[in-house]
Amino acid sequence: MSRLRIGTAAPTVPTTDTTGAPLPPVPAGGVTHLQFRRFAGCPICNLHLRQFAVRHRELQEAGIREAAVFHSPVEELRPYADGLPFALVADPSQRLYRMYGVGRGARALLDPRVWPAIARAVLVGIPLVLRGRERLPAARPLGGRLGLPGDFLLAPDGRVLAAHYGTHAADHWTVDQVLALAATHRGAPLHQPN
Repeated sequence: MSRLRIGTAAPTVPTTDTTGAPLPPVPAGGVTHLQFRRFAGCPICNLHLRQFAVRHRELQEAGIREAAVFHSPVEELRPYADGLPFALVADPSQRLYRMYGVGRGARALLDPRVWPAIARAVLVGIPLVLRGRERLPAARPLGGRLGLPGDFLLAPDGRVLAAHYGTHAADHWTVDQVLALAATHRGAPLHQPN
């Protein structure tokens, strides 16, 4: 699985979300933040996406279109799409994961740097599940639990402006990093963030 390089054309982004609705257009002069998460109901992914949901207006005002890809089927992912102000894309065959070079591995959960995020996600998620505001993930999610995250900032013409391949399940861009990258790439040279 080869990784995408900065400045190259990215594989085509899906045009519809889990509900079948078209993805919103990229704002004029804006960019797409395409994030690859793990499986529907992943506690770490839910915690991460909540941060993007809370600050979605700020992202929109910065000209950023958000879309999150999961390796879950539509029927598993659709209940998690409720309440999120951006598109979720089902990729159960993991075709997009392969095309973007986003991998998987035991280090997704075994890396000690992910353990604090797991603890936070469980502490935040359990009360939400008990109150019926969130669902538990599938006992055996399609594609397994060892997926790694990936983040891509794409220009309107489809070029990769920035890319990040996670080394563990909680290694992803924050909202602040996405905002900073988008601001940097308005007419600036291409670069690879750390």
